[in-house]
Amino acid sequence: MLSLRLLTIIAGFAFAGSASAASIGIVAPQSGPYELLGQQVRQGAKAAAAKLGLDVVEIHESCEDGSGGAIADGLVAAKVSAAIGFLCTETLQDVLPPLKAAAIPAITLSSRAPILMEDALKYGWPLFRLAPSDRAESARAAEVILRDWKGHPIGLVDDGTIYSRDLVDRIRSTLEENGLKPTFADTMRPNQEQQVALVRRLARTGITHVFIGAERNDIAVVARDAASENFPLTILGGDTLNAANTPLALAANVMAITRPAHDSLPSAQGAAGELRAAGIEPEGYVLAAYAATELTAALAEAAQAQSKPAPEILASGTAFKTVIGDLAFNPSHELSDNPYRLQRWNGQRFEPADKAERQ
Repeated sequence: MLSLRLLTIIAGFAFAGSASAASIGIVAPQSGPYELLGQQVRQGAKAAAAKLGLDVVEIHESCEDGSGGAIADGLVAAKVSAAIGFLCTETLQDVLPPLKAAAIPAITLSSRAPILMEDALKYGWPLFRLAPSDRAESARAAEVILRDWKGHPIGLVDDGTIYSRDLVDRIRSTLEENGLKPTFADTMRPNQEQQVALVRRLARTGITHVFIGAERNDIAVVARDAASENFPLTILGGDTLNAANTPLALAANVMAITRPAHDSLPSAQGAAGELRAAGIEPEGYVLAAYAATELTAALAEAAQAQSKPAPEILASGTAFKTVIGDLAFNPSHELSDNPYRLQRWNGQRFEPADKAERQ
């Protein structure tokens, strides 16, 4: 472990290069099962850094328990303005205490672990999340149902997994707190070739609108079987619908509470075009990393101008303009704006389903 820590420190100095006003640490896998995702992070961050004149410190994220201390050594030695990436929760547990001492914010693009954020707030660790919390997903789903489904018989279905059950329970609780009691609740068996029995139970109960907490293919099976039974059913799913359209293609008009594809945002069109011209497809984490790098550059300027630690500025709610919209964090270090939106599958991709967002 000692040799690994020393190597990381040396790597940090080597990558930092000459001193500059700001530098960014990119912590992402360079090999292993998450190498492709790490490549997306590096491509987006390095493209933005080159445009903004930031020095870049690249450090491999192995996602192994106990690896965070070595990563922190490299980031602190390089004196980065902020560090982004952190695709693995295992990294953050050990990296955050040293970053707190050095006043270096860690911006994770993917980790949603609620216990880790609870610890970060408890101990004052400088962890900030671009990935929305699970509660943001359920809050948006309940908001849409309360707004659009009043007067309709409503069903709630989960697939029995902890994630889906908790999601559906939070939605149910919010609905009932607001005076809307679902007519039907059930648990489906996942990974089945057909869901005719579930569809017929919904039909017998008179359900016309159902939220299903399940994987994309399971929801695709329900939509297919509802159509085969000539049962007009409005189906809404969660963020799990934002996945590969296989093995069964999702029927058009199925709706999802999910995040819009970054390359579909008006604010991202210029950067997306530049990336494609450079041979980089702006998919996955590419534009999120690009935006986090823009935030880092503006944050470094603000910290210098205000003579305040960067984590303090981020936690204050200051908004920073980026290619994926204005980004600001609340006192809980979560995104101030809920990024989940109501989307409708058009047969090829999800598109905005709220009228205001289509204008």
